[in-house]
Amino acid sequence: MQIWPAIDLLDGKCVRLQQGDYQRNTVFSDSPGATAAKWFAQGATCLHCVDLDGAKSGSIINADAIREIVAAAGTFPVQLGGGVRNEATIERLLGLGLSRLVVGTAALKDPAWFAAMCERYKGHLVLGLDARNGLVATEGWLETSSTLATDLIKRIAEQTKDCVAVVYTDIAKDGMMAGPNFEALKAMQEASPFPVVASGGVTTLRDIDDLVAMKTHSCIIGRTLYEGHITLKDALEHATAQ
Repeated sequence: MQIWPAIDLLDGKCVRLQQGDYQRNTVFSDSPGATAAKWFAQGATCLHCVDLDGAKSGSIINADAIREIVAAAGTFPVQLGGGVRNEATIERLLGLGLSRLVVGTAALKDPAWFAAMCERYKGHLVLGLDARNGLVATEGWLETSSTLATDLIKRIAEQTKDCVAVVYTDIAKDGMMAGPNFEALKAMQEASPFPVVASGGVTTLRDIDDLVAMKTHSCIIGRTLYEGHITLKDALEHATAQ
């Protein structure tokens, strides 16, 4: 199972939110590039980033921080979500050296457009499914739709086979250090023909063991690393255990 350490960007700083609430954020670093370098030095082979400003505004706010992170990554892949809602943004972000882009709001609003973009930018686009009580949340988690997350993935799968993966986040668990929503994750894995990346609530090494047992493709880890509850070294070792 792949481990993707997380860097969430807000006003050019590395932060973590609780349950997607912009008013409940903790700043962990003023240097995104140094933070990225730290994770790679500790054994990371990929990195997950979120432009929280972009997620809320729909525009690229943290370009300088993204450049720093990509430079620190070298040849390792970096994926970014937040504000990826049109083709011009896709082209600009890929031009910054990002390997994969996570598309959420735009995919919900226009699955056909997302499918077309997946085919046009093969190997680069990931579906971001952020759910609150099983329903897809949009606009940086500020809005909740009436669409079931499992229904959206089926709709996308009917239109394209070129989606690289699905990042599935249970908002109620995100940043709460209480473990993932394993039941919802299992339902997503059963519904998705694409690799599923678990996000939100991964806190302990036991959580990682359970995800491995579920044959989860990848998981994103954030707050628990920043607060030192587990080390990246240990997380990587458990993720590769059979």
